[in-house]
This record gives sequence, C-alpha cells and structure tokens, in this order.
Amino acid sequence: MIIHKEFAQNQGRLVCEKLKDLIPRHNFMIPIQAAIGGKIIARESIKGFKKDVLTKIHGGGARDRKRKLLEKQKKGKARAKQFGRVEIPQEAFIGVLKINKET
Repeated sequence: MIIHKEFAQNQGRLVCEKLKDLIPRHNFMIPIQAAIGGKIIARESIKGFKKDVLTKIHGGGARDRKRKLLEKQKKGKARAKQFGRVEIPQEAFIGVLKINKET
C-alpha cells in the first residue's frame, strides 16, 4: 500500500484491526503487523484456541500432574506455531481493500 508518511500509522492500525476481525482463530496465536521497511508501526494478535487439559484431573493433590499437562500443552503450541499454516480467507483480502473506500 502506498500512503503518505503522516497517515501511515493510522492506516496500518486500521488494516491490522480489520485483519484481526476477518482472519479466523487457529490453535496458536497469530501476530499481525504493519511495517514500513523494518520498522513496525502497528500490531495486533489473534488469540489461539485453548483446550482445557485440566478437566481430567480431580482433587487438589495432583499438582505435579497438572503442571506436566500444562507443560506438554505449551510444547505442542510452540510446535504448532513453528510449523502451523495460517489459512487466510479471501474475504480478508477483500475487506482490507474496502478500507480505502470507507475512509
């Protein structure tokens, strides 16, 4: 997108917010960033789904098991973030193009 430097931060923020609304959630967090060159001017994050792995545990004495399950989930999320693919629907691209018409 070509835009004047004065309007770049506002426009970047609008694009990030619109993409946050249009891209569906995945199993891992998705960062959305607007940048000029190497400088990031706006950022939004799409939260990942959270599976409740602690429902299987009953009682208060299972602290080690609880910690182990949460660590295992954390490793799986990190692996999914590293190898995961983000599906971006076509409506997201069309929605970003419509931002210019609205403002």
